Amino acid sequence: MILMNNFQAEPAELIQQEVAAVEKVIKSGWYILGNQVSNFESAWASHCRVNYAIGVGNGMDAIEIGLRALKIGSGDEVITTPMTAFATVLAIIRAGAIPVLADIEPATALLDPASVERCLSSRTRAVLLVHLYGQVRNMDSWITLCNHAGIQLLEDCAQSHLAFWKNKVAGAFGAWGAYSFYPTKNLGTLGDGGAIITNSEALANQAKILRNYGQSQRYHHSELGLNSRLDEMHAAILTARLGWFDFFSARRKEIAKAYFDGIKNPLVHLMAEPVESKCHVYHLFVILCDKRDRLSNYLVEHGVDNLIHYPIPVHHQVPCRSIRRDPKGLIHAEVHATRCLSIPCHPQMSDDEVNKVIEAINEFK
Repeated sequence: MILMNNFQAEPAELIQQEVAAVEKVIKSGWYILGNQVSNFESAWASHCRVNYAIGVGNGMDAIEIGLRALKIGSGDEVITTPMTAFATVLAIIRAGAIPVLADIEPATALLDPASVERCLSSRTRAVLLVHLYGQVRNMDSWITLCNHAGIQLLEDCAQSHLAFWKNKVAGAFGAWGAYSFYPTKNLGTLGDGGAIITNSEALANQAKILRNYGQSQRYHHSELGLNSRLDEMHAAILTARLGWFDFFSARRKEIAKAYFDGIKNPLVHLMAEPVESKCHVYHLFVILCDKRDRLSNYLVEHGVDNLIHYPIPVHHQVPCRSIRRDPKGLIHAEVHATRCLSIPCHPQMSDDEVNKVIEAINEFK
């Protein structure tokens, strides 16, 4: 089976580096908010070309802490997409704010600016973009829209590690960007982890307070916070893996190019290619098919793993059926959810495996 992710096939040298990093933490005797976290935060901020990175427990907490740091909460509306992991909307709700759902653009599955404008109200405080599948597009128009509306531009970067738009990294366009380091991410640890990136010193300081019980200094709780701290072990692992990031990212793009060049089945449609290669880091490579479920089963029968991201849009989830949405509906998100299929696109894939995926898709009838 050609797997969606194959951690057991990772380079032996990387595994050795991870083991050494973990051993260093164990021998240090310091496991929470120490030098490893500080070092990784500095390294990640540098890679993202921003002033600050704040390590937290996971990507969902990064969004919640970011919202709370901006005092976005009770009665405030945050516009986002129904085509995302549930954590995006759950974080808004946990922060006390009200999610509002706008539709997507069919060619990219990214948030549609025209739909967002229809969702604006006097209570709108922010737009939370989700750089779905690893792509960053049209950020100039989003900056203009948010500035004109007088609202915050926020970024969910859980799938878009170091994707660029005009020499600026995902997460650096608005007030903050929220990253996840879940194991399957382009930069992932061996468990949960996350980070907020920002250029605002005040926001960074507030995020540090919120992640650590709301402590302004030890035992002094200036407000109600969370227990959401990237720990030393995962920070050390992430630092080791960061050294392999460019290599792994380049391989994902090679695989994606092979798919764009090689998949020719008229029953299978490809998402829009990026304007520039650096705009998409291919956390996921997604194809579209009207016979998606049959294609999924066919691929498994022919030794190709696959997944659906995401089969149930947020507004069809039981707790979210009454959420306010675009008055014209969310038809593009609903159609996309019935057609989208993610195929393997991870850096451990061999050229032979890539060719077998292409061959299987092209032979589907």
